[in-house]
Amino acid sequence: MKYLVVANWKMNPQTLVKAKKLFSIVKKGIGAVKGVEVVVCPPFVYLSKLSGLTLGAQNCFWEDEGAFTGEISPFMLKDIGCKYVIIGHSERRRYFNETCAIVNKKLKAALTNNLKPILCIDSINQVKRGLKGISKKEIKKIVIAYEPIFAIGTGKACSISKAKKMNFSIRKILEEEAAILYGGSVNSKNAKDFIEKAQFQGLLIGGTSLNPKEFVKIIKKVSQV
Repeated sequence: MKYLVVANWKMNPQTLVKAKKLFSIVKKGIGAVKGVEVVVCPPFVYLSKLSGLTLGAQNCFWEDEGAFTGEISPFMLKDIGCKYVIIGHSERRRYFNETCAIVNKKLKAALTNNLKPILCIDSINQVKRGLKGISKKEIKKIVIAYEPIFAIGTGKACSISKAKKMNFSIRKILEEEAAILYGGSVNSKNAKDFIEKAQFQGLLIGGTSLNPKEFVKIIKKVSQV
């Protein structure tokens, strides 16, 4: 089984030149690494300019086309080579008032277009509501990312024991084999523990993914498990 490590660049870096440089360093740094699928999720405007690693988007709309100014459809993302899409990130829920009902519509749209959704959750309720009406067969195609809000961007990662408990609680609800990731203040010192001790199948990394040397270290740590 391959572990999954996802880089969420958020609204960074500020220029295409910097984005290409960051991407290139990561690509070269993990050249010989085995057993880990690395996904990079840059801002929309850089997606078509990067190649050589698996790409994901940070969001999508729930329709394939139409009069939805400023939105990007899952069909468009698939068309330019995206494989994954992050849905329901806490920042989307907080700043753009995304509800579980909206997240649910986006998940269904992504699945319809053969994109692999990464559903971000902070609570069990968000798992249940987000997956409402989605079949067990489709749930197998979804990646769940547990990202406790208190750990995002704070430098205070969730304890291994609490993270493991949440991991098992999510898996009990799913009743299916699905990849479950941990995200929130991950670094090269704690990355291996979230895989080895808390038994996650991978990691979703935000701010630290903008530090290419540290990000590559994390990937190498995961590959050692």
